Amino acid sequence: MVTVRISGVPEEVRDALAAQARARGQSLQSYLLELVETQARRLRNPTQLDRFAGRADGTHSLPDESAAELTEQRGQREATRRGCR
Repeated sequence: MVTVRISGVPEEVRDALAAQARARGQSLQSYLLELVETQARRLRNPTQLDRFAGRADGTHSLPDESAAELTEQRGQREATRRGCR
C-alpha cells in the first residue's frame, strides 16, 4: 500500500473533515481513505458504461417513454387477468 500526503490543507477544511469522521465513528485517516476509494470507483463508471455503448440487446427508450411502456404493459396484464377469471 502507498502513502499519499496532501500539503497546504486549510485548517477549517481539516476541522470539517475531522468532525465528519468523528460523527461517523471513524478516524480522519479511515474517513479520508473511504472518500478516496469512493472517488476511484466513480472514476471507473464512465469506462464501464462505455463498454455497453452501441449494444443492440436492450431497449433504447427515453425515461418518459419507459414509464409509458410500463403503464401500457401493466394495463395489458390486468386486462389479461380479468379475462382469465
